[in-house]
Amino acid sequence: MSLSSQLVFPDLFLQQMRDLLPDSADFARFIDISQQPLRRSVRVNTLKISVADFLKEVEPYNWSLTPIPWCEEGFWIARDDADALPLGSTAEHLAGLYYIQEASSMLPVMALFDGCPTPERVMDVAAAPGSKTTQIAARMANKGAILANEYSASRVKVLHANLSRCGIRNTAITHFDGRVFGAALPETFDAILLDAPCSGEGVIRKDRDALRNWSPESIAEIAATQHDLIDSAFHALRPGGTLVYSTCTLNRAENQQTIAWLMARYPDAVAIEPLDRLFAGAEAAATPEGFLHVFPQIFDSEGFFVARLRKLTSVPPLPVPGYKVGKLPFAPVKMDEHNAIVAAAAKAGLRWEGDSCSLWQRDKERWLFPRALEPLLGKVRFARIGLKLAETFPKGYRWQHEAAIALGDAQAKNSVALTTTQAEEWYRGRDIYPETALPDGEFLVTCQQQPVGIAKKVGNRIKNNYPRDLVRDGKLFSS
Repeated sequence: MSLSSQLVFPDLFLQQMRDLLPDSADFARFIDISQQPLRRSVRVNTLKISVADFLKEVEPYNWSLTPIPWCEEGFWIARDDADALPLGSTAEHLAGLYYIQEASSMLPVMALFDGCPTPERVMDVAAAPGSKTTQIAARMANKGAILANEYSASRVKVLHANLSRCGIRNTAITHFDGRVFGAALPETFDAILLDAPCSGEGVIRKDRDALRNWSPESIAEIAATQHDLIDSAFHALRPGGTLVYSTCTLNRAENQQTIAWLMARYPDAVAIEPLDRLFAGAEAAATPEGFLHVFPQIFDSEGFFVARLRKLTSVPPLPVPGYKVGKLPFAPVKMDEHNAIVAAAAKAGLRWEGDSCSLWQRDKERWLFPRALEPLLGKVRFARIGLKLAETFPKGYRWQHEAAIALGDAQAKNSVALTTTQAEEWYRGRDIYPETALPDGEFLVTCQQQPVGIAKKVGNRIKNNYPRDLVRDGKLFSS
């Protein structure tokens, strides 16, 4: 049955939605808004800039920014120049000042932290491309530690790139099926976000092909996987911890019934924590159980489902996994070199809080690991841990790009501020020929009072060290 030249709804999907929205006017509103383009939205990265300073920074652009009720860092954005310049090509985005994130997808992290003390150790079970992981890191102020897992190998690189751009330093990345963690890391995390793989019924405004392979049979298969994932996540959660389960789909099988399955399995260990007061107006999307079931017509957003659960007590453990992790290829840096690294980094304009991270080495590489993840070393294989800080060479240390972004002090004496035209050259991977004198050796490169990389003086030019895989083509902010 086609209700639009652009969007085709399967008949059984329409029947499902009529059952979910028995009020005919509400169903009509759902059909109507599903034909409309999705509003763009961004989240200010408070690790880099405050909301107030961000609003001042972008005021000359005449963007129309409407606050998102459930996230004080989130805004719906309308731009007259949207056709001329992609939102991901602005100077502010490239410098990590904001993340392009759909408004509804900001809800799960807000639910994870609402009314709770800041957790020390968090897991994001399905993390790529990184919108929620970076939101979690900002909520934690880069303290504690996050294990960000991504099953899809092709998406791990994107995840790391977004973490790096946003200056995240308290995260380790793993690449596993999320079903392994309950057995591999039992009762390890204070909080867990499971934004589960789903049928994607809520994203049809953004993805017109979202329903192409939709069927009741596929939903049943997906729900079975979700049961395994939530069971594993619940085992990995410590007693007293918080589990937020979310999807971007609308049916009950993947949402309410998945929570009901977990509660039936562990009837004395699961408590639902209602979200009807998460923000002003939340009651419009609240279910009788206390979940948020966000249909697109409620807030003019994507469809989403969010549930917050509390683990009341331990549950019987899962079988111990039989795989071997292998020998850890890292060793702690000895104290004499530790002090030398800290001093050399400070001279280069790189600083960090020593109580939240520690220095490790692998051959010539020097890394910063989040201390809160050290107890996990040897229990699971990491694709990447913390920040690659530097590589050693005969004359000292060669500082890495991701370290400059996460640790760089834009006010450091050896920093060099670029004009917007020079910054565009930087992002295109080209050397820069400034008219002013340059510091000797390596120095921070900044734009708009934000570190954008690290470079060195060669003759009278800034030799560009921007990573080749991040170099941008096409239209940029100063074109």
